[in-house]
Amino acid sequence: MVEMTREDFEKAVDDALDSIPDELLEMVDNCVILVEDEPEGDDPDLLGLYDGVALTDRGDLWGGDLPDRIFIYRNPTLRMCEDADHVREEVAVTVVHEIAHHFGIDDARLHELGWS
Repeated sequence: MVEMTREDFEKAVDDALDSIPDELLEMVDNCVILVEDEPEGDDPDLLGLYDGVALTDRGDLWGGDLPDRIFIYRNPTLRMCEDADHVREEVAVTVVHEIAHHFGIDDARLHELGWS
């Protein structure tokens, strides 16, 4: 397991967000990104999760809802990575992956695009 402070991990998430073009980030709507230590549920290896209504599924009457949430899970990422550089790479991929879900892009399409 890689040793990395929560502050350094959150910085990796911030850096991943900074690498996304502003034009794309400006289209993210009503969504927060949160860092959690562990995922809830049955998958202790989950690196990230999008919890919300994708932009493509929001109808004309959508609004007033609580923000969508993107979770980036610290400990599973640290457990699977070999070093701090690998953590930063994996965080960047996970952030892009979960933001893609916010835009309605599913796992199959992400894999087709090379985001595994």
